[in-house]
Amino acid sequence: MRIYLAGEVRRVDWALCGTVKRERLDWLAENPRSPRRFAMLVGRRWRTATIKDVAWALRLDWETVKELEKEYRAEPLRRIGPPAPEGIGIDEISLRKGHPYRIVVSALIRGRPIWFGGGDRSEASLAQFYRWLGPKQGRRVRLPLRDMGKPFANATRAALPGAAILFDKFQVMRPLGEALAQVRKSEYARLSGPERRFIKGPKYALLSPRENLTWDGRRALREVRRINRRLNVAYGLKEAFGQLWDYQREAWAWKCFQNWRSALRWQRLRPDQKFARTIEKPWPGIAAYCQPENKVSLGYVEGLNNKIRGIQRRAYGSRDEASLRLKVLTGTRPQI
Repeated sequence: MRIYLAGEVRRVDWALCGTVKRERLDWLAENPRSPRRFAMLVGRRWRTATIKDVAWALRLDWETVKELEKEYRAEPLRRIGPPAPEGIGIDEISLRKGHPYRIVVSALIRGRPIWFGGGDRSEASLAQFYRWLGPKQGRRVRLPLRDMGKPFANATRAALPGAAILFDKFQVMRPLGEALAQVRKSEYARLSGPERRFIKGPKYALLSPRENLTWDGRRALREVRRINRRLNVAYGLKEAFGQLWDYQREAWAWKCFQNWRSALRWQRLRPDQKFARTIEKPWPGIAAYCQPENKVSLGYVEGLNNKIRGIQRRAYGSRDEASLRLKVLTGTRPQI
């Protein structure tokens, strides 16, 4: 049943600034034609239906439903107030084709996104987040987690000089997996006959962690390692490098890395040698994970990116960035 409420709203002639202001009513939504409880109803309906379906069911305009949904999304952010994170994860997300990027910052300990913005993935864009966070809350941050990009490193060190910067294990291991894939391609181009046939198939088995493989995948991995010596060595080096995150002392991790690089010296694996040279400069960000107090979950940031991509697919390419920002910041929160 559609109900209409009639009421008087006072308008005040504000002499100090020479403007006329309207009285604000707590029960009224930002849209003056809807009460706040109705805006919350529209927002809850949107969680399980499209804007078009909600507009048809409630006999509203599409734009009206969209604005009420944005108010519903903004309500949890208003209630919780400003964040005070101890550990933050920093990553970027592409909005659409053409690579317009935005930066996503999440609170690692509590597991929720806290900031979405910036114009690109530059140092200046990340500096906007630290200005928004403020120096008081910034002093609480002791653990920024990010990829190995130089702009993010410069902005983080300038804003948080005393924090221990960690590198995401996925971001470090991905170039090593790409190096293994290059070795596999070179071996496939070099060989012929039955040996080439064995190399073509087990790409997934070579690049995936052993614990994630099925019985057939492990059998294919054993076969290709038995037949091709270079792939056997490259795969063993990839698995050995992943053990660095299990150490409890930085000195032990550095010793392991030195032994790993020594084992690589005479193998003539150029992609792996290139990876070893590039990993030395950002080594402190890898070694910092060895400290017991820095053992935080490294998978939340990447999982958040997957959730954002799901939101983008559901929006069918919507260009309203303000709406996307609210969905990202509130998409993992319980319903209100």
